[in-house]
Parts: sequence; structure tokens; C-alpha cells
Amino acid sequence: PAILLPHLTLVVSPLLALMKDQVDFLKSHNIPAASIDSTQSREESNEIIQGVKTGQIKILMISVERLKNERFREFIKQITISLLVIDEAHCISEWGHNFRPDYIKLPDYQKQFNIKQVLLLTATATANVIEDMSREFSIDKEHIITTGFYRKNLNIIVNPSIKSDKLNFLGHYLNSHQGQATIVYVTLQKTAENICNWLRQNGVIAEAYHAGLKNDLREQIQERFMNSDNHCIIATIAFGMGIDKNNIRHVIHYDLPKSIENYAQEIGRAGRDGESSNCLLLANENGINILENFVYGDTPELSGIKIVLNEIKQTSNIWEVLSNPLSSQSNIRLLALKTLLVYLEIKGIIQSKYSYYAEYKFKFLISENDIIQKFKGERQVFIQAVFQHSHKAKIWNTLDFEQLLKNYPTDRQRVIIALDYLQENGWIILENKQMTDVYQVLNNQFDINILATELYEKFKHKEQAQIQRIKEMLTLFQSSHCLSKQLSHYFGDTQLTENCGHCSVCQGNYQIWPEAIENLSINPVELRLMTSKLNDAIMSQYAQPASIDLCCRYLCGITTPWLTKVRARKLGDFGRYEHYGYAEVYRVLGAKEQQ
Repeated sequence: PAILLPHLTLVVSPLLALMKDQVDFLKSHNIPAASIDSTQSREESNEIIQGVKTGQIKILMISVERLKNERFREFIKQITISLLVIDEAHCISEWGHNFRPDYIKLPDYQKQFNIKQVLLLTATATANVIEDMSREFSIDKEHIITTGFYRKNLNIIVNPSIKSDKLNFLGHYLNSHQGQATIVYVTLQKTAENICNWLRQNGVIAEAYHAGLKNDLREQIQERFMNSDNHCIIATIAFGMGIDKNNIRHVIHYDLPKSIENYAQEIGRAGRDGESSNCLLLANENGINILENFVYGDTPELSGIKIVLNEIKQTSNIWEVLSNPLSSQSNIRLLALKTLLVYLEIKGIIQSKYSYYAEYKFKFLISENDIIQKFKGERQVFIQAVFQHSHKAKIWNTLDFEQLLKNYPTDRQRVIIALDYLQENGWIILENKQMTDVYQVLNNQFDINILATELYEKFKHKEQAQIQRIKEMLTLFQSSHCLSKQLSHYFGDTQLTENCGHCSVCQGNYQIWPEAIENLSINPVELRLMTSKLNDAIMSQYAQPASIDLCCRYLCGITTPWLTKVRARKLGDFGRYEHYGYAEVYRVLGAKEQQ
């Protein structure tokens, strides 16, 4: 519809790689599309902005975070938008497998920019998620279209494998299917590197891909994979969202996926050309603890929630939040902090107003006087005032918004538009820093202990729902019934009434999974010794002992802002118990604490 509609189509997408691939695809079909992202030069961004203003660009792709940029919001307000498209729209649902708090604000942006039509797209929505999506955007039931989930060319194979056999099995399998594009999914970055090195030594063309690699290297690896038919990528879930390669013949899960939804998304990258493709799971239960530990790591401590509530309690009206400092102060990961703020909005404690950059800096490309002379009358006086209220260093000038707005009759919006105009004309280079989220405090007359406990229980409920999702995944994979039919029914597609005939169960290859290798029993004294260095580091940095929860995260290899601050990875025992269950480590540490 974007080509037929009279004005711009604005597409919100979750990943830069995904946008890049989609823009390249659209351009290859002579559709005028572009994206704005942080990797672009000022010249590239300005060229795209001009293309949108003149109507030459019909489709503009952005990340959801771009909408927090006040300069972008001021620009897009001036553009008539025919359609808002939200890709991976399941991110708006708290019950989805990839909840993104920033997506919650998209309905407000739709109203703010006066966009009449919206299109939500997702390939992995359950009934609860569809209900959330339609409610948030006021979409009537008759406007919800569900296409079939089942793809007859995908062979879903569950191959129970004991841990010690998996690597040899993988090497044999890949050598038997040389010359075919393959993705092998693993849970941990170090697993990706280790498997990649082993495969190379055994004659398989392979590369590792994960979030620990630099952006430019990841782009090169992805490019090589896209342009080759015999490439094998060993990847964490960081790989794949931006991939639209139609001849991927094999998607292999060396480790268990995070959920049924993640699994469906990942195998969905296979066989897009319609040719037969294998989706192979090397199955055992040994990686479950690591998956569950990732879930536990996203639940903030009760003490951290109290720190955030105390900040609100001390604010009477407007609360300005710098996410990174608040995350460090409260020891709550950024995503969990964003989720906490959404919970507080839902409870009517705070209301999101807008976001802005606390710092604007610019440097002159032509002289200050030459710029001033380009304007007349009040506009000239206004530009002079902007320059006069900027602190001048050797190269950069930092604008003092507070003094400017106090001494000159203008508003922040006009100043930002003016600075953008100066940059668009090549007269200055503009930089902005310190994204600040502004909230109005609607109610600070709460009891911190009661509200913190209530919010903590909400996180614990979400945590248990995620753990249950892992259990549901195991139940599906261990089933003796048609796997394709069960997957389809999970996503509400009941069109497949007969067994598929080509999954491993239908092919008669159902096997009982091997028992998980039991970990050695945990020595409580050893645990206390292992956490003594951490306790000293936390006491030195934060003047308080490390909590049981923080010690557990340290031993299970779960990062937090405080652990990052004290460089926990260098203390010696970070992640020593990553293959153990968080709950088990917590129980032993807690019992030792009570003695």
C-alpha cells in the first residue's frame, strides 16, 4: 500500500540490520525507501531528510528508539504520514517473547503525528499477544488477519543427543551437507567461538557471529553469508533478524532455543525459496539452567525498585530521568528499568511527557559572523542570542538552554529547528548527548515498601511466566505427536488437521531424550569463599555488603550494573556456576546466610 498511498509510510523496525536488508530489497525493486540510523554520517542523514521533505522518499524506516530523539520528532511532525507500519509488533505485548517497553508508546506517537492508518506485522503472535496488540491500537477483530503458520517444506527434526556427542554429530552432519547455507544457533558467545574453531579445524567453512563482535565485523560476516551458498554461521540469537536469504537449507539448534516463539522465528529463516529445508534440534536438557538464569537476570532486586521509588517520592511534579545513571544507581538492567517505568505509568504514578537531549554542542564550519549575516531582522537577533548563550571551548560550543530561554523570548522547539537548519546548510556540525526522559509525577503519596513489594511481585510473575514458557517448549519438543501440527496450533493456526508426515515424529524417529548430566553438589563453604572478593569490591564501591541475590548472579554469570562497575569478570569466579540453576545456588547461599 505504501506506493499507492499519497504520502509517507513510516516503518518502525526493531533492528538496524533488519532495516538495512529491507531498504536494500525495496531499492532493488525501484521503490524509493530509506532508513535513518545512528551509523550514518550527517551528510547521509541530511540527504534522507531532504528526500522525505520533498516526497522523493515514500518509505522511511526507523528504530523505535529514534522516536525518543526530539530533533527527529520535530522533523517528522512537519511531514504528512499516510501509514504507520510496526514490524515485529509482538514487542508491544508484555506476554510476547520479546517485550520492548518503548513499543508501548507507539500508539501515543500515532496520535501525536496524526497518522490515520496503522499496520501491525508479526510472525510469532499467540492469542494473548494478538489481543494486546489490537487493544493498544484499537483495531477491531474483523481487521485482524492471520495467515497459516505451517510451511510444508520445513522438516522439523528433534534429534536427542547427549552433550559429549553433539559436536561430532554436528561436524558429520555439516560435512554431509557441504555447499549449503546453514545457521547453527547457540546460547552463549563463547560456545559460538569454540564450535566455530572446531568446525574450521575439521574442514567446515564457518564463522562465529554474536553481539560481542564489533559492528563492522558483524556486517562483514553477514555480507559474506548473504553472498555465499556454502557458508555456515555459528550464531547467538543476535543473528538472523536482518537476514532475508531465500536458500538457507539448514537451521540447526545446537542449544535449546529460548522459547517456542524464538524457535519459530529462527526456523522461519530456512527455505524461503520453497525448497525442502531441515530444522534440526540437537536435544538434551543440559542447557535449561542457562536459559532460566537469563530469565532470572531480568528481575530487579527489591532494593533496586525501592531506590527508583525513592527518587520519585522526592519529586513533586516533573521527574527527569537519565537512564544509564539511574540504572547504575539502582543496579537494575536498562531493559528491566524501562519495564519498571512502564509499570509505574500503568499504575498512574508517573506519566511520560517527552524526551530530550540535555546537551547540544556545535562547531562552526564557517565563521559565526558569516552565519549571522545570512539572516535579517528578528531572525538575526535570535541566532545571535543562540550563539551568545553558548559556552565556547577550543572547538565545540555548548548551548545553555536554561539561560537562553530565560533571557530571550523563544521556546526550545524553535531553537532545535534553527540548529538543525544551520547543520542542513553545512554551516555547523551539531551533536547532542544525554538522552533525558521527562515524566510528570501524578502521585508520590505512596508507601515505598508496599508499592515496591507489589512491583517486585509483578516482575516475579513475569519471571515465572517466562520459566513456564521454557517448560512448554520442552513439552512440545519431547512430545510423541506431530511436531508441525503442535507448532501450528500453538500459534492459533488450526488449518493443519492431519499429521504433516515429514517431521521426525511422523517419520518414526521419536526418541526419549537422554537424562541431563547432574551437576556436582554445591559446597556452601566454597560458595562463600568464591563471593568474598565480590563482597569486598561491593563494600568498597557502595558501602554495603553484596546481597545474596547479587552473589548468585555473580556465580551464575549474570551481569548487572553493579557487577560491571566493580569489574566482576576479573575477580576470578564470575560464571563459575553458570550451568547450575539460579534457584539452587540461591537456596544454598541463603541457607548458609541463615546459619
